[in-house]
Amino acid sequence: MNIPGDLRYSRTHEWVKVDGETVTVGITDFAQNQLSDLTFVELPAPGDILGGEDEAAVVESVKAASDIYAPVSGTVIEVNAALESQPELVNTDPYGEGWLFRLAPANASEVDALLRPEEYEKMLQGDA
Repeated sequence: MNIPGDLRYSRTHEWVKVDGETVTVGITDFAQNQLSDLTFVELPAPGDILGGEDEAAVVESVKAASDIYAPVSGTVIEVNAALESQPELVNTDPYGEGWLFRLAPANASEVDALLRPEEYEKMLQGDA
């Protein structure tokens, strides 16, 4: 299981990477593996204002559809348009080319409340 050490994680399997004044959000390797082959991704629109834990996106796979939640509150400033034609990027590179959207966080301290890599790994071991 790939759990990069430079990210923060939510209990609903989203990851967050801080990039200066913005945060990039995606789903974890564990989540994409559970979903299997993604066939469709519905992303929020730039300008959407999301509260922490609000439904932000939907991913559909050959197995199921799953809601993706905003791990922190903020305004959507960019979405990964490549996923419209290549949703499988989430499967092949969940922490890179498969990112979902970027936010301007409303409160940067919300990131500190997310799980550290070792905490996320312990949570997954509890799920197994």
